Amino acid sequence: MADLVIFTIIVAVLFDISNGWNDSANAIATVVSTRVLSPIIAVLLAAAMNIAGAFATTAVAKTIGKNVVDPSAIVSVVVVSALLAGFLWNWGMTWLGMPVSASHALIGSLMGAAMAHGGVAALNIAGLKKILLALLISPPLGMLIGYILMMSILKLFGTFSPGQLNKHFGRLQILSSSFMAFGHGSNDAQKVMGIITLALFSGGYIQNIEVPFWVILICALAMGLGTALGGWKVIRTVGVNMLKLEPVHGFAAETAASAVIMGSSLSGMPVSTTHVITSSIMGVGATKRLSAVRWGVAGKIVMAWIFTLPACFLTAFGIFLILKGLG
Repeated sequence: MADLVIFTIIVAVLFDISNGWNDSANAIATVVSTRVLSPIIAVLLAAAMNIAGAFATTAVAKTIGKNVVDPSAIVSVVVVSALLAGFLWNWGMTWLGMPVSASHALIGSLMGAAMAHGGVAALNIAGLKKILLALLISPPLGMLIGYILMMSILKLFGTFSPGQLNKHFGRLQILSSSFMAFGHGSNDAQKVMGIITLALFSGGYIQNIEVPFWVILICALAMGLGTALGGWKVIRTVGVNMLKLEPVHGFAAETAASAVIMGSSLSGMPVSTTHVITSSIMGVGATKRLSAVRWGVAGKIVMAWIFTLPACFLTAFGIFLILKGLG
């Protein structure tokens, strides 16, 4: 049992690294594409703020640990299967340069492995409804806030020349990208904390779903390491290929996304930081003109979003059956 729990923690750390690798674009794509910060400085800043954000709260971790599956009905093999499926999906999509939701990947994988183990009874249906609702609402909310914020900036500072506008908002974008990275750590690092805590609970090592400090620490460092690696293909997709951004647009998108993500983290709701920042960029881009957004690229991103949860569900279901067959 102890060996399986150790293996679970190792896979969880690998998942967290792959999450940070794919999601580094969430925090730095805009600030790099607008050339406010160099790629190396942006990555290091994002990694540090991700680590700091991971210590902000454990509310999301507790939600993942309690509200996706029934903790008392789960065994360690379920957790391992879910993490392996999520890790494979994150790695594959990052290699292809597609931003995907680690939240959808992890939740879909956990659902698939749990159902392979115990059927529908292993799922926490009431908790899942709340989680899936938050995942569904957050992207359009990010798009709406991004659009409103950008329109407000244009109305308030419309007399400034483009050069002046971008000079001032370029400085502010350093703050907004830091806030975005902090928010990312406060939400995404929490998910693996919840998974490890669930594994410890199912293995009998802890008596309730409370996140140990050492779990917070290793998840924070793993997320920071993954972010520091920089998923450059994903960064190019989000920050360059979808929309030509200027500092003022980057500031608006990051601020809008950060507000949604931090609000979700404090309320204990896991959301897709990838979905939120990408939809915020779309909302900001729509203030220029609808054709400013390269909807062909955006469409591919949305398709990756749609397929993430069911693909990870099926993959985790299959991995569990294989591991169970191996004994």
